[in-house]
Amino acid sequence: NAGIDNINTFRKLHLFERPGEVAMALAASGNLSVTQSIVSMVTEGLKNPETGEVETLLNAPSMFKAAQLVGRAMREVARTDSENLERHGGHFDAQLLLGGQLKDRRLRLFLIYAAGNFIEATSDTPFLQIGELKYGKPILDRAVTFETDLSSALKLGLISMDSTMRSNLAVGLPIDLAILPRDALQIAMSHRIEPGDAYFENLRHRWSEALRATHQSIPRPPYAGVDGR
Repeated sequence: NAGIDNINTFRKLHLFERPGEVAMALAASGNLSVTQSIVSMVTEGLKNPETGEVETLLNAPSMFKAAQLVGRAMREVARTDSENLERHGGHFDAQLLLGGQLKDRRLRLFLIYAAGNFIEATSDTPFLQIGELKYGKPILDRAVTFETDLSSALKLGLISMDSTMRSNLAVGLPIDLAILPRDALQIAMSHRIEPGDAYFENLRHRWSEALRATHQSIPRPPYAGVDGR
């Protein structure tokens, strides 16, 4: 959570699971107070206006319904907080990624916008992003496909994050990771990359070296006037 004069570390990846039955991950970006309120709501529950039942992420009957619940929480926080935020110079800004799987249902990933509406990842759009996009997205656009295996996807994601951190001082370590394989119905890996992490430092160095080597191996442009120094 970065401001010009105040930088603090808050976890923005939240995990929900009952192993063997349901596993979900919820990642947040934007106004921290807004996203923390949303996470609290979907954890503690929202009352369904039609049935009166209290709905949480872990008792949602499907991933689609879980995404709808997050959207409802988003709209509820907007209803109660947005006017006061704007009165004090703030802004209602939030996006969330919700991914997961319920038993006997398929693995799904949703991006939920500030308005509470959402889109789903598909074979044509195999990844979704929130937060600072412009520096790291080109790497994913070039390399990630629907068939990319988990190990390669994680490596590409870390390269994308490194590129973002090098170009935007407001983005930095730590990085929280979670991996949920299809049909595992539990989080297979949850890890935090802190400053000094050996693998991440090696990845950063080798990616920079590879870019320099590739740049130097490409022939000079054959246009007049570009051979000068």
